Amino acid sequence: MAQHNALPTQPLYTEPIRSEEELEDRLSEPTPLVLEALRSLDSDLLILGVGGKMGPTLARMAARALATIGSPHRVIGVARFSQPGLREKLETWGIHTIPCDLLDREAVGRLPESRNLIFMAGQKFGTSGNPDLTWAMNVGVPLHVCERYGTGRVVVFSTGNVYPLTRVVEGGAVETDPPEPVGEYASSCLGRERIFEYFARTRGLQVAIMRLNYAIDLRYGVLLDIALRVRAGQPVDVSMGAANVIWQGDANAWALALLPHCSVPPFVLNVTGPETVSIRRLAERFGALFGVRPSFVGQEAETALLSNAARAHQLFGYPRVSLQQMVEWTAAWVAENGVTWNKPTHFETRDGRF
Repeated sequence: MAQHNALPTQPLYTEPIRSEEELEDRLSEPTPLVLEALRSLDSDLLILGVGGKMGPTLARMAARALATIGSPHRVIGVARFSQPGLREKLETWGIHTIPCDLLDREAVGRLPESRNLIFMAGQKFGTSGNPDLTWAMNVGVPLHVCERYGTGRVVVFSTGNVYPLTRVVEGGAVETDPPEPVGEYASSCLGRERIFEYFARTRGLQVAIMRLNYAIDLRYGVLLDIALRVRAGQPVDVSMGAANVIWQGDANAWALALLPHCSVPPFVLNVTGPETVSIRRLAERFGALFGVRPSFVGQEAETALLSNAARAHQLFGYPRVSLQQMVEWTAAWVAENGVTWNKPTHFETRDGRF
């Protein structure tokens, strides 16, 4: 299934995940790394863009960690909260919430003080139809936030899309490779990074940039995309012959653990799993688990969107949840018709148009 394997570790869990409640509990379980990192908080933790796919469980992980260590500080989640019931769910998890349109500079200016931020706001899908909104979200919002919070430290969610497609045999782009974004979405994400870099250089804002691809939550993600197609008898596109994946709970933990690493100039880190995962082999594995024969379209190219996260693995260790575990959980989730969000990753897209 993979061209590189992590060192063997003791499985974190073995039983399938049976419900959204259990899934969210596992995704938000704080690790020792998180507990240690959050001991250094000297203010409330402000999470901007908490309403996205990863924000709720990351915020809950932080709240659970602060409760465990007896911290006096709160987790404050900021978003528009357009999804019904999300704000109420976060409040039940002990997260203070503030509705805010981050495109509104004056509204951002009224947000509470904080010296510790997680920046998760942004837009990807819909870029082809509304490129102006994508640039406003991915470049304009960071400008508003940096003007409001020019000091302190901020972990910025970014993406491996800022790198060019690289030869699969090379094992993925590393942090020192020059960005060469393909398409407007990726270009706007590099623009987001540059805004934070500018404020780091000119105002001393301490920054860590987390280039992530792809997080796995059983309700969405590359593995779910492939599993659903295989089970439905639909062909799997293998044009993007390989991908990187990481359990969302591990990605959440590493994002919070990056707070002490914020620096001037920004600390840049690729965040993903250790494997270069073959899309074809994944589909074949899901086919074996479902008892069906997968079909394919396209042909594997020599290049793919891949990141080398060796630096993260040296810093934080290997992910707690293995690729094999994620595959088995995803297959069980699909077989039992678990809840899905209908948010395809479009991992097969090679031209940067989302």
